Amino acid sequence: MQVERVKYVVWAADMDRAVRFYCGLFGGRVVRQNSAIAEVEISGSTLGIHSGGEGKRTWTGLAFQVPDVVAGAREVVAAGGTLEREPEPEDGEPPHLAMCRDPEGNTFMLTRRRGGPAR
Repeated sequence: MQVERVKYVVWAADMDRAVRFYCGLFGGRVVRQNSAIAEVEISGSTLGIHSGGEGKRTWTGLAFQVPDVVAGAREVVAAGGTLEREPEPEDGEPPHLAMCRDPEGNTFMLTRRRGGPAR
């Protein structure tokens, strides 16, 4: 099977608000948008934002690796998102995880690389 592209899709009650959130917070770029779906490219990956969502809390499995989880969590809140779990130090190391929610109810993680070579 030849795979042309992989994208991850989340639902949004207000697609334009979701597009602004992901583009503004993560530096995404809209590559396609119509009344049903927007495709936003973030760091070489495609996030599909589909209209028709109900705005309910939904676990997505999305994770965004950032250099500083604490600073990133502040940016999520400033962009209109919320934190479900504040970043906390673990085993004497700086925080490596923050659980977040976008304005549409989709949850995602901010993570920090832990030890080892850069990926």
